[in-house]
Amino acid sequence: MNDLDLFTIHTDGGARGNPGPAAYAFVISRPGQPDLEEHGCLGTSTNNIAEYTALVKALERARAIGGRRLLVQSDSELMIRQMTGQYKVKNEGLRPLYEAAQQLCRAFDAVTFRHVRREHNKRADELCNQALDGAADRQRKPAQRAPGPAKTKALPATVRDDLLDCLRSAACAWAAGDPNHPRAEQVWDQLWSILEDAGVLKSVRR
Repeated sequence: MNDLDLFTIHTDGGARGNPGPAAYAFVISRPGQPDLEEHGCLGTSTNNIAEYTALVKALERARAIGGRRLLVQSDSELMIRQMTGQYKVKNEGLRPLYEAAQQLCRAFDAVTFRHVRREHNKRADELCNQALDGAADRQRKPAQRAPGPAKTKALPATVRDDLLDCLRSAACAWAAGDPNHPRAEQVWDQLWSILEDAGVLKSVRR
């Protein structure tokens, strides 16, 4: 490969608990340009799905920025051997991601896969753990509850009875067949007056 147009990609994915909280990360190194880094959380997933998600996202980004020749390095031996055809994909849950990665590879002039030890995949591993640590911190932080309605004192029994009598009287009149007698505005005024007289509501000009 010509080093002048070679993008070197490091990917990593992991799940704490397997399955458990999962995240992905990748680093794209380009000659003469700053590295591109990305990481994010995936919710509950498995290690292998997280590894493949990191690969797919890295390939998508490499294509978007005009990459033509890639060297993809990962400490997931299973994924590397599957992508190079040494292992078959037996897990049907991985197959959609595997096929997506294979399809993306066809968009480049050349893609080489290389298995590396974890210490040679350090930055991608750090980014993946940062995503997982951030998700864990958010779970530990107590959610802030929206302020609820202010507590109000219970209505006195006599006031409650007066309100119910007013509503029953209106309901009986409407049920008799005339929906406009009494008018809804009149019923509302009666209810308001009962509450004002009982001191539940402050008197206002209406």
